[in-house]
Amino acid sequence: MENNLIRILMTDDHPMIIEGYQNTLLSTKKPEQNLHIDTANNCDESLEAMLSSIRREEHYDVLFIDIKMPPSSDGKFTSGEDLARHARKILPKAKIVILTMFNETYRIHNIVEEINPEGFLIKSDLTSSELASAFQAILNHPPFYSGTVSKYLKQTLTSDIYLDDKNRRILYLLSQGIKTKNLAEHIDLSLSGVEKRKKQLKVIFNIEDGQDESLIKEARKLGFI
Repeated sequence: MENNLIRILMTDDHPMIIEGYQNTLLSTKKPEQNLHIDTANNCDESLEAMLSSIRREEHYDVLFIDIKMPPSSDGKFTSGEDLARHARKILPKAKIVILTMFNETYRIHNIVEEINPEGFLIKSDLTSSELASAFQAILNHPPFYSGTVSKYLKQTLTSDIYLDDKNRRILYLLSQGIKTKNLAEHIDLSLSGVEKRKKQLKVIFNIEDGQDESLIKEARKLGFI
């Protein structure tokens, strides 16, 4: 962070929410901090902003990413989780702050396990004061987790649900109405590989009737879709 310039990218599909975040950070920053804030309202804009920052050699220092996002135009990125995982590869020094309305225990554990964000804030917990405190903590002494996240992480889970990228993609595609026989075209798996993973998912989510509709409903209830 040269000359105390902090480059920030905020990705959220609600412009008013981004405006609120911006105003809070700008009005509560330390006097010596200079903030440059870019915004994106969808996966495509966020990806382009990240790549542009790399081309300019002006890498982002902090990425605020909402989990629930419209998918990218090529369908490869279906959520903020996908963006965050990609950001870890192309902007390895950037601090990632996850913001979400999801507050299910399993989903929170999954995000921490997979992304290990420097900040994790549940929107229903969030006040201007907490966002300001979180920002400074993330810059200096990460990680910062909001109250709900901390509470759930302390809970002992009887069965941790952890889904890798292929399993999450299968769930997403099924929820979009893609037939099983066509899933292999979208994922680097054979049809038998897809079938095997679907069976595993139904065990993981405790789907007794074996129906894809029940799997999608349960995954959506727990915040995985």
